[in-house]
Amino acid sequence: MSTPPLGTRIAIDAVSSETLDWAPRAPEMFSRAEVTRQTGPYEATIAQPIADWSPRVSSEDTADIEDATRQLVMFNEHARSTLGTDNPALGPMTAILLRTESASSSQIEQLTTSAKQLALAEIDEGDKTDALTVIGNVRAMEAALALADEISEGSILQMHEALMRHQTGLEHEAGLYRQEQVWIGPGNAGPRQAEFVAPHHHRVPGAMADLVRFVKRQDVSVLVQVAVAHAQFETIHPFVDGNGRTGRALAQSILRNKGLVRSTAVPISAGLLVNTGRYFAALTAFRAGDAGPIIREFAMASRIAASTGTRLVDDLVAQLDESRALLHGIRSDAAVWKILPALVGQPAVNAKYLKSALGLGEMAALRALDTLTDRGVLTEMTGQGRNRVWQHRGILDVLDGYAEKIRRMTAPD
Repeated sequence: MSTPPLGTRIAIDAVSSETLDWAPRAPEMFSRAEVTRQTGPYEATIAQPIADWSPRVSSEDTADIEDATRQLVMFNEHARSTLGTDNPALGPMTAILLRTESASSSQIEQLTTSAKQLALAEIDEGDKTDALTVIGNVRAMEAALALADEISEGSILQMHEALMRHQTGLEHEAGLYRQEQVWIGPGNAGPRQAEFVAPHHHRVPGAMADLVRFVKRQDVSVLVQVAVAHAQFETIHPFVDGNGRTGRALAQSILRNKGLVRSTAVPISAGLLVNTGRYFAALTAFRAGDAGPIIREFAMASRIAASTGTRLVDDLVAQLDESRALLHGIRSDAAVWKILPALVGQPAVNAKYLKSALGLGEMAALRALDTLTDRGVLTEMTGQGRNRVWQHRGILDVLDGYAEKIRRMTAPD
């Protein structure tokens, strides 16, 4: 039997629904008209099991997926070959790619921050609220990669706990499945007019167990598995908050778990960010019984991630090379050579950070910072005598330039 052409359905069981009753929990907080509108029966989604789903993918879609997979592998190998597996900058490069991915994932949720604010937040400097929230996403992404060897309900809960641990007002929900009905769209008093009503909370544990069984399968193309697992996760909506960011962290974990990308992180969220309207429409299509749009969306996002990520790696390596040239003549055992690769992952530093992260003594750290400043590698940004902070302007410019490039690529929704 011939397979359908690119753009046609990749069938998956559509969600169903169940009728439940709703009464506003705090009716005194709303108008009588709103209480009336939000009192009565409503339809909650039932996510269909996917553990045993058998995808039927057209030859054109298969070629598209294989091409995107190949480009991700090439990106991974480019990072390894550019830096070398023993290069001390490879770890920081992974850190900055992870932070870039976290920032893009957060931007999908309307949370924006600059590379400088994000770097300052990492060393407990600055006070931009969005930056601190994005740092939570960085922690979730870090957990996703650290826990990738064994994806389980427990590891997903740990990702969410890392994300929400410092989110004011929601700390008590960190790492816990929700115990209440949630929805997306209008209606603060209830779900009866919502655009999407997630499954009732009593269905979450069973649905998540089914999702993990699907992720553990070894007979599904990795990108298909990533896309469908992500869409199913967003449909289950297992948490009170942070579902989108945790779901995109899960995508990173699956890529690492399946061995598709091992040496670094992949900025897939940057690719999804290019057209968030199409991304959300693909999630809606998935719930209606067509996995094609979300699979194609992740294939496209993977190609964008590989292309833009490769350029980002090259630009950051160029900054390292320029800084090495500025440090020519300094003895090989000087502390500056230990600090330099760390600046890729943390382009704003203070003496406290260098002491804790690199094990330098305070005087050694300050002498190295003075040398890096005198040679033009770093710039002291506070102008203060105490509590000083230094930045690598070139690296920060590269990171902000990357974010701007993604914004220029963004299609109107």
